[in-house]
Amino acid sequence: MGHDHTHGANKKALMISFIIITGYMFVEAIGGFLTNSLALLSDAGHMLSDSISLGIGLLAFTLGEKTADYNKTFGYKRFEILAAVFNGVTLLLIALYIFYEAYHRFQNPPQVASAGMLTIAVIGLFVNIIVAWILMRGDTEENLNLRAAFLHVLGDLLGSISAITAALLIIFLNWSWADPLASVIVAVLVLISGWRVTKDAVHVLMEGTPKNIEIDDIVKTLEDIPEVQNIHDLHVWSITSGQHALSCHAVVREDLSIRDSQQILRSVEKRLKEKGIGHITVQMESEENPHDDTLLCEHHHKPSSQPHKH
Repeated sequence: MGHDHTHGANKKALMISFIIITGYMFVEAIGGFLTNSLALLSDAGHMLSDSISLGIGLLAFTLGEKTADYNKTFGYKRFEILAAVFNGVTLLLIALYIFYEAYHRFQNPPQVASAGMLTIAVIGLFVNIIVAWILMRGDTEENLNLRAAFLHVLGDLLGSISAITAALLIIFLNWSWADPLASVIVAVLVLISGWRVTKDAVHVLMEGTPKNIEIDDIVKTLEDIPEVQNIHDLHVWSITSGQHALSCHAVVREDLSIRDSQQILRSVEKRLKEKGIGHITVQMESEENPHDDTLLCEHHHKPSSQPHKH
């Protein structure tokens, strides 16, 4: 129920943010044409990327709600991670494009209608603050999809601050180079954000261990159960943001009954849920009847000649 509630809150946050950002994108684009401000038109393009990011994120949440079937046994929740990869790569491309534009503006600073630019940039700042606040109320720490969308908006918020600063410098000091300099600062921040989101999303796609899970701690937790002699073939991964899964082989005593085994499983599930792992698969075996070694197990399997406990 907790995950469903968080999922619903995240989806609602994306929906409201998408409507606000898309609406103001058109306002800023029209303002850019009326004031002949290339800076505002560029920022409108940045907001277009935000709108696309939020729209794809919203689509990811919607597809993630589809139930699992025989073709997609885990359902479509992984689509959220694919959306995060797309958003992260988009951030990287936006940063590179800003660098490219800034290079040309340093060489030939364009004439900017600074007063109109300042007015629209200030309004854009407040719009982005509101949207960032809405997204922050969601689960931006655990949900990669929402975090990617939040970083898009945060980059645009910083862009608005830079546009305001550049407009003021142009108005009072006639520093035409302030506009491309502000763009470079924003581009660096966007580049860092894009790299982090992309790296984290790819880690999930590669079935990497969730960042808040310590494998040694999981092994100790399981081997602290009296009936469990050792653990091997252990794998922990994320299905999607905030939904972790685990599979392992547990070596137990030969004389355990079915009832004893069920009690062990319930103990394992209880302890692992406290660690944030909700989907658990455990294969029990004895040292007298071990499973055959497999490619996924050969680095973890402990020969029966080793001590039962570490």
